[in-house]
Amino acid sequence: MANSWGIPKHIEDAVSERDLCCVYCGKKFGTERANKKSWEHIINDIRITTLSNIALCCVGCNASKGNKDLATWLHSENARKRGVTTETIADVIKVALDSE
Repeated sequence: MANSWGIPKHIEDAVSERDLCCVYCGKKFGTERANKKSWEHIINDIRITTLSNIALCCVGCNASKGNKDLATWLHSENARKRGVTTETIADVIKVALDSE
C-alpha cells in the first residue's frame, strides 16, 4: 500500500533506513518545523516513485528547493544559505546529478 504521496511501502521503508539525516544539508532530523523529515521527489515528478527518486530531507531544504530543478537549486543562494554543499549531499543526490 502506498502512502498519501503514492510512495509504495517497500520504497518508503528502504528510504527510511537509508536516509537518517537530510539528503541535502546533512543535518539530523529534529522536532523543530524546519528540521522535521519530509518526503522528497528528487526529480520533481510525483509519478516517479523509485528508490533513486524518493528521499527524506528536512522541511527547510524541501521548502527551499520547492519545484526547482535539482542542479539549479543546488547552485542557488538559497541552497548555500541552508549549508548545502557537495560535501553535505547524500550519495542518492550525487547519482541524480550525474544522471541529469
